[in-house]
Amino acid sequence: MTTARLALAALLLVTLTACVNQTVKTSAVPPLERPTEVAPETALLDVGVLVFDPGLDEYEEDQQIYPEVRKAEARFMPRLLAEAMQNSGAWGAVRVIPSDRQTVDLLVRGRIVHSDGETLELHIVARDARGAEWLDKTYEANASKYAYAPTTRTSYDPFQAIYHTIANDLARQQESLTLAQREDIRLITELQFARSFSPEAFDGYLSENRKGVVEVSRLPADDDPMLERIRSIRERDQLFVDTLQEHYGYFSGEMQVPYQEWRKMSYEEAIALQELQAESRRNLIAGGAAILAGIYAAGSSERSSRAAGNVAIIGGGYLLKSGLEKRAEAQIHVAALEELGMSLEAEITPQVIELEDRTVMLSGNVEEQYAQWRELLADIYQAEVGLLEPLPTVDNP
Repeated sequence: MTTARLALAALLLVTLTACVNQTVKTSAVPPLERPTEVAPETALLDVGVLVFDPGLDEYEEDQQIYPEVRKAEARFMPRLLAEAMQNSGAWGAVRVIPSDRQTVDLLVRGRIVHSDGETLELHIVARDARGAEWLDKTYEANASKYAYAPTTRTSYDPFQAIYHTIANDLARQQESLTLAQREDIRLITELQFARSFSPEAFDGYLSENRKGVVEVSRLPADDDPMLERIRSIRERDQLFVDTLQEHYGYFSGEMQVPYQEWRKMSYEEAIALQELQAESRRNLIAGGAAILAGIYAAGSSERSSRAAGNVAIIGGGYLLKSGLEKRAEAQIHVAALEELGMSLEAEITPQVIELEDRTVMLSGNVEEQYAQWRELLADIYQAEVGLLEPLPTVDNP
């Protein structure tokens, strides 16, 4: 091949290079699996979906992660999972909980590995009150290009498939248990709650086997007055957590519109960014190749080769300039994403809920509020138990 042809081939290579669109056209949502048999109420396990870990431990500023958005997602996504599980009809109460101090039959933890409008990746770990592991798995899903169409957004979350898949996996685990095993889990939960408030009174009822699984060693009497007080305290605790569900529900409702708009824009920006980066790389590589070929051809003794070399140098320089401009344009998209993240943060404001005896502000420190509530419950329990203890006798003079 002559030097002239070499230079022209470099330009032709660039001209023929096309962008590749890798957007997902469809994303089917698996249906929720229903229980094969109706279980008695005593065998319906209560579930606590812990507020997710936003996955910011290894966050670096050069990553396209917006911490405030992630923190909001960590409270938004557990609600979607809890709703999917509740809608399956396979469980008792399914609640979003702020702390693992809440004693539940099944505790579900989640960590956001990756999240933008295009891809969602969650790591889910689930264990029951016995300590038996149900799930330890990473789930990933891609949003469809139609997921953010107005008609679609009113019916499904763009990543609804991931929540249905997790709910179905957990439901299958529960289906593998006998009714007796489920009732044991519920009993262990009650005794663990009792032990957390009165270790001295309820010590010895539970033990661990060689595999580290908690088992019931003995049972308290049915008419044990301390157990009755514990059950009363537990009902109040559940009522407080039910109140928190209103907070999470309101939070999700307020977040829905700006968050979906952010994800829609994030999806479009992510796709555009991929295409721009790919085009920028192609232009930089091809431009460099054209310039090198042009320089080589320009030094040729052939007149036609020198002319083609000059064209190649000019064309290559244009492609390099175009590549750099595309890279700058990509940075504009990154800045747009950051601005969108900041606008979403502004939409998420602290909420105030009214309790019977006080007003609680939920401003991102719900965990602290729940810790204070548990301390109050402990005081209530001690006061009620004190009434059960006989008064000291006074000797007559």
